Amino acid sequence: MGLAVPGCVDGQRTGSERWVDHGVDSKSLTQLVAGIWVDPNGCDHWIIDDGVEGYLSERLTPDGRPVCSGVAPPSTAVGPFLAGSPIGDPL
Repeated sequence: MGLAVPGCVDGQRTGSERWVDHGVDSKSLTQLVAGIWVDPNGCDHWIIDDGVEGYLSERLTPDGRPVCSGVAPPSTAVGPFLAGSPIGDPL
């Protein structure tokens, strides 16, 4: 069984193309809403669930240190991160 994942075909996206979801419900990534996932060590990561696709990025201070805010218990996610797409998550 295979899984098709929309993405960059030639690895050379430039300009505004990097900020566009080219999947089934194509839109600018700026329209998505992030939440926070707290890793097992207690540090924060930005998380967005766009149906089949998802985005995760470590939350950092301006000088590059990880943010460990205690916003939620470890290994949990909070916020409206599921609000970015009308497509439900199949998992």
